[in-house]
Amino acid sequence: MVEKRIIQVEEKVPFKLLVPLSIQHMFAMFGASVLVPFLFGINPAVVLLMNGVGTLLFILITKGKAPAYLGSSFAFLGPAGLVIEKFGFSYALGGFVAIGIGGMIVALLIGKFGTDWIDVVLPPAAMGPVVALIGLELAGNAADNAGLLAEQIDVKNVMVFLVTLGTAVFGQVLFRKFFSVIPILIAIIVGYAAAGLCGLLDFAEVSSASFFALPNFQTPRFNLEAILTIFPALLLVTSEHIGHQVVTGKIVGRDLLKEPGLNRSLFADFFSTTLSGCVGSVPTTTYGENIGVMAVTKVYSVQVIGGAAVLSICCSFLGKLSALISTIPGPVIGGISFLLYGMIGTSGLRMLVDSRVDYGKSKNLALTSVIFVTGLSGIALKIGNVELTGMVLACVVGMALSLIFYLLEKYHLTNETAGE
Repeated sequence: MVEKRIIQVEEKVPFKLLVPLSIQHMFAMFGASVLVPFLFGINPAVVLLMNGVGTLLFILITKGKAPAYLGSSFAFLGPAGLVIEKFGFSYALGGFVAIGIGGMIVALLIGKFGTDWIDVVLPPAAMGPVVALIGLELAGNAADNAGLLAEQIDVKNVMVFLVTLGTAVFGQVLFRKFFSVIPILIAIIVGYAAAGLCGLLDFAEVSSASFFALPNFQTPRFNLEAILTIFPALLLVTSEHIGHQVVTGKIVGRDLLKEPGLNRSLFADFFSTTLSGCVGSVPTTTYGENIGVMAVTKVYSVQVIGGAAVLSICCSFLGKLSALISTIPGPVIGGISFLLYGMIGTSGLRMLVDSRVDYGKSKNLALTSVIFVTGLSGIALKIGNVELTGMVLACVVGMALSLIFYLLEKYHLTNETAGE
């Protein structure tokens, strides 16, 4: 049997493939990315614009060596919501700018002191489960989008969800030639058609939308209390970024923390967040949905990611098109997310296998066990107005535990090193 050909990061893609592959990436990020501005009560057009601009800048700063799409970050929902309620959205923008600048400073420090410390604070036995949790903790979101967690489950939602998920799952196994490269896009189209047959589509917003519309730009305002409320989210975004770079590296078969370097990718991520805050958009982060698309299609070309960014920018000015894309119903988004989030989770487990983590060692067994339970237990740690939970809390616990184990081993205090 001939395996699906891998299209590597720097490879160019024929135009007939570039457009559908880029559309597939745009659709993968769209549902989650526009959800954040909806929750903040702002027009998603400016977010689509800055997502695209941020992604192109990311590709430029990382020298085209790190395929990643920058979408709206969920890490800021809690603290930014508090700031918006008390001060208004413009002061939340000030917090976004501040955290972007802070993140760029962290990136410069990493560039000076290197990344070897990552193997100390997050060894494979800790990083693997943290990466897996990036996908696993989002499983509930996928089910919720599909309407599967509602008190009264609509059979139509279930049907559309199953059609979408089934097309995506069996498509990547059964589709051949050109179709084997775009199973996610095909699944969205099939799911959308199923939603239409079930009467779940509403085109009212499309009819009322104008063909051309400028994004609604806003300028930031700064308040120390607002900044301090949002700033601790820096930890969440940094942890998420490292996890995404590791899992992307595993997928494409390269160490992205070394080349182009964590300092470059992290700087690009936070530079995008800074620019977004300056013009009225939300913070950006590397997107797990698009990592999942790469894992499924085995197409890692940054040219495809760049194409998706350009399409996102175009959508921000085309009112009718943006409105049409927004009509994709939850069961379709949920069906796609179900597979993509699972692929991310599996990538974390694959990391444990590829790194040959020895669970005969008590340290490794304890690390992975505690991280998984912490991330999936639902417990939370509140620091000021920021609540650490899920993957982020698991990452913090994993880092602390790894450091403790490192010191215990260094001074030969563990039962495995006592005789050395």
